[in-house]
Amino acid sequence: MKNIRHGLSIGIERANSHFFLSLKVSGKLTHEDYQIITPMIDSALSTVTKPKINALVDVTELEGWELRAAWDDFKLGLKHGSEFEKIAIFGNKKWQKTISKIGSWFIAGEIKYFENEKDGLAWLSE
Repeated sequence: MKNIRHGLSIGIERANSHFFLSLKVSGKLTHEDYQIITPMIDSALSTVTKPKINALVDVTELEGWELRAAWDDFKLGLKHGSEFEKIAIFGNKKWQKTISKIGSWFIAGEIKYFENEKDGLAWLSE
């Protein structure tokens, strides 16, 4: 049996009400992945009134979502979308750029797609 690696790695840093969230996404995301990550994000943000979040999302290893996981992602975006100021997404496939544009419809902050991490981090620090 072949092991298939998938999931989300998350890093959260906080300075007062400002958060820096870093995510690395790999494989095809499942509902179970969101059952793990959603409470972590909810818990980190629950202690702050009106948190302000900048995020760096690495989707270079993302292969897609199961249908239920895509719904989980949508719900997470609706729940916390107004808390994001900037999201830098970096990937290496045309469809990832398209998905980042669609994601911007559900997030109050700015979303930009980059082809490398360095440019994404520079934009987040502006």
